[in-house]
Amino acid sequence: MEAALYGPGGFYRRAEGPAGHFRTSVHASPLFTEAVARLLGRVDEALGRPASLDFVDMAAGRGELVTGVLAALPADLAARTRAYAVEIADRPAGLDHRIEWLAECPKGVTGLLFANEWLDNVPVEVAEADPSGVWRLVLVRQDGTERLGEPVSGAAAEWLARWWPGPAEEGLRAEIGLPRDTAWASVVARVERGLAVAVDYAHTADARPPFGTLTGFREGRETAPVPDGSCDITAHVALDACALPGGRTLTQRDALHALGVAGARPPLALATTDPAAYVRALASAGEAAELTAPGGLGDFGWLVQPVGILDPLGG
Repeated sequence: MEAALYGPGGFYRRAEGPAGHFRTSVHASPLFTEAVARLLGRVDEALGRPASLDFVDMAAGRGELVTGVLAALPADLAARTRAYAVEIADRPAGLDHRIEWLAECPKGVTGLLFANEWLDNVPVEVAEADPSGVWRLVLVRQDGTERLGEPVSGAAAEWLARWWPGPAEEGLRAEIGLPRDTAWASVVARVERGLAVAVDYAHTADARPPFGTLTGFREGRETAPVPDGSCDITAHVALDACALPGGRTLTQRDALHALGVAGARPPLALATTDPAAYVRALASAGEAAELTAPGGLGDFGWLVQPVGILDPLGG
């Protein structure tokens, strides 16, 4: 998974970028980036409006989120904001000169670190229960052929026992989320004061998927997760395991509602008094509904981790 996504010729080094293969909330509507900009404003207030405010876009793709956030900020706040895009791919041509392009998260962040669909691409091991009820690693060739390997042991076994409860019945699968926990802790440690947020496909210990979630995406379609660099390889995130003390999880629906994104239709009377405004409001309501829809983007998990401030989302 590591080599297929991030190695030479890996999926995330391809010229077309992630947007050429799948659609995130960032691509679904500018309402999402505007909501993140409002969240950055709340963090700014909680920090006492510092002279310099950081915004870090983890796994930035081609910089779509950070570009949208800068565009949505009030001029005075934009002037104080230092914007960082963290991504292994090369800096896109024509990216706003105000955005610093980095291969790893900066240190000493004072502001908002936002990781949209990053943790689901942090590589994990997959385990499968054998006929004796022993969790064994699933070994995969580059062509996707699988076989069971050695029993899961050590810290990985401890993680499964704590965070993926239930009997190990033959054929059941689990994704060992320990690397995600470690990755999240490592970036939160770089926030000196402010807020870290991870947004992702997620599940919790009371409802882990019995056969796991590992899958692939290519050109907008779900496909087998063959680790040859031709497709995205992703697995849902155990966000409850990632959470550090003081952190909490909520749905994207609840988070965006708290940030003023709602899917209510505009009043029909507006169609008579201002038809153009009605059409714009109707389109916006449709986009908001998509971002917050049950069974869709609205069910994404948000892990909110305040560092030295109160939770700006009111938890």
